[in-house]
Amino acid sequence: MTVKVGNLPEHYLRIQNRYPNYFQALQAFGKAAQEAGPIEVKTAHLIQLAAAAAAWAEGAVHSHARQALEAGATPEEIRHAVLLLSSTIGFPNVAAALSWVDDVIEAG
Repeated sequence: MTVKVGNLPEHYLRIQNRYPNYFQALQAFGKAAQEAGPIEVKTAHLIQLAAAAAAWAEGAVHSHARQALEAGATPEEIRHAVLLLSSTIGFPNVAAALSWVDDVIEAG
């Protein structure tokens, strides 16, 4: 398990400290994407969570589950966003993503 400082994994913070200009650009890129259309922040994180689950990106699932919670999503909404992927990515992938979501929800 990754050691966390606050809500962010230590590894993430280490990269952020090593490459501050890169992270500033990355954050600006993410902000620009969110501001490019009418989707509210909570829904945006649920969409990104679903994409992360489909890509088997455990760290991104953790990140977007945490950010969705911070944006007002309930644990039930987050789990439902993953369950909706069943016919697209299959049960084994959904089961894995649910375990990653639970890492965040249960740590909360």
